[in-house]
Amino acid sequence: MLVLTRKVNQSIVIGDDIEVVVLEVRGEQVRIGVRAPKTIAVHRKEVYDQIRQENLNAASVSTEDLTSLQTRWAEEGAL
Repeated sequence: MLVLTRKVNQSIVIGDDIEVVVLEVRGEQVRIGVRAPKTIAVHRKEVYDQIRQENLNAASVSTEDLTSLQTRWAEEGAL
């Protein structure tokens, strides 16, 4: 892990496209801004972890779930 010290209005650059700027320091809280291309998702860690877990849950479908869904669609005439 790279550890840097920055003051308000100073920044760090990640790669060629991402800039992290220290906006404000208030007590134990630091406000930062992130400039990145719209094609790069930027999330707080806890939100990223939640999205990742939801994606893992959605990807872990059992064969029983698929069979049940197929049966239900067949009964509804969707197949």
